[in-house]
Amino acid sequence: MEKQTNKGYLFGIVLVAVLGGLLFGYDTAVISGAEKGLQAFFIGTKDFTYTDGLHGFTCASALIGCIIGSALSGLLASRLGRKRSLVIAGLLFFISALGSMSPEFLFFEKGVPTYDLLIAFNIYRVIGGIGVGLASAICPMYIGEVAPSDIRGMLVSWNQFAIIFGQLVVYFVNFLILGEHTNPVIESIGQGMNAVVAGSDPWTIASGWRYMFGSEAVPAGLFAILICFVPETPRYLVMVGQDQKALGVLTKINGESKAHQILQDIKDTITVKTEPLFTYGMLVIFIGIMLSVFQQIVGINAVLYYAPRIFHDMGMTNPMMQTVMMGIVNILFTLVAVFTVEKLGRKPLLITGSLGMAIGALGVAFTFGNPQLNLICMLSIMVYSASFMFSWGPICWVLIAEIFPNTIRGKAVAIAVAFQWIFNWIVSSSFVPMFNMKTASDPNFGHWFTYGLYGMLCIVAAIFVWRLVPETKGKTLEEMTKLWRKGK
Repeated sequence: MEKQTNKGYLFGIVLVAVLGGLLFGYDTAVISGAEKGLQAFFIGTKDFTYTDGLHGFTCASALIGCIIGSALSGLLASRLGRKRSLVIAGLLFFISALGSMSPEFLFFEKGVPTYDLLIAFNIYRVIGGIGVGLASAICPMYIGEVAPSDIRGMLVSWNQFAIIFGQLVVYFVNFLILGEHTNPVIESIGQGMNAVVAGSDPWTIASGWRYMFGSEAVPAGLFAILICFVPETPRYLVMVGQDQKALGVLTKINGESKAHQILQDIKDTITVKTEPLFTYGMLVIFIGIMLSVFQQIVGINAVLYYAPRIFHDMGMTNPMMQTVMMGIVNILFTLVAVFTVEKLGRKPLLITGSLGMAIGALGVAFTFGNPQLNLICMLSIMVYSASFMFSWGPICWVLIAEIFPNTIRGKAVAIAVAFQWIFNWIVSSSFVPMFNMKTASDPNFGHWFTYGLYGMLCIVAAIFVWRLVPETKGKTLEEMTKLWRKGK
């Protein structure tokens, strides 16, 4: 009897592709452990003033690359193929890791912070961001196009798990690199300017942040090599007229008889027509964009990117350990989403997660800066992060993939993902200056204002989902097309 699915072969392919998701998470979260040492390094410059605004921009500069990469992903995936596009992403990750570790390479004096060196560092981070943007769009696409239809949703959802796992890995790597050393203590001296407190550990200022960025070269190099050994997706091979190669890949995954049937289905799908973006009205596009916007403006990346700073400012004695703990919590609650999204539905998880995030964010706003309430503040951060991980983190990606009609999906998804990265950049670059705002009467004004704002936006997000977002659980993609056509 013919074996229908070669699970070992399929698992190997998906595992390599999921490494792209892991690098996505690794690259976006590596800044969390490195940013204080990096800030202290550039505070020591003589030719310009390294303000909170510049630091916020530097911490978020990779996201500019993410916007570029996501915008280019469709073009590259169509012109070069899914596999070669992922090879390019791996090389960009690798170059970014080494360049961020040693931005002085070839052109600048080692260890001397200058404005030109800051520009070079940001260029390397943007290069890595382009890799993230490519991986964020093409890794799920690759997995979806090689996976059998009956397990496609589950396999694609593991890409989101890999992203969060990548963040946990880098939290732990940063913790190990820091070791017995400590992050520098930085104090505000007004007007968005800061100074390094005397006695801060010189190793973390000179070298610690470099090793953290450089550590990404290991998984990036491994991914760039391994992706060369996986096949191109059958769908792309059919698109470029290589039907026999496509049949060979399908046969290895699904068995010979089923492979012929799938190949014919792909051929039929390739010829499906496209329609103008607003064929189904403005509402579906608006909902798709706002799902991406809300996923970012609820503020989660301000926690993921700046966790050690936040825990340090809360008065925690070992902020890197608390960051690792938060990463473990994030992993566990991402699994909650993976195993319940088909049972509970998309809307209940999003609404529950929004309200949980609101409780957590408002808890931080009311307790931050009060030493007697440090434990409550830390637990509030954990509730805030965990609530995101079982809701907006994975479910937003699921809905964006499902909500658009077939004939406009490609263009609509590209627009929605671009908005996601744009607002990721806005939130990440604005966090440090907003968090450090002070008034004459309230030195903690920025702390409670920032998290109070995020908490209120979480409530708005819950109302948006309740009123406007349709439930897609159990509906076919064709049913979604009929839904939006009826609503015109």
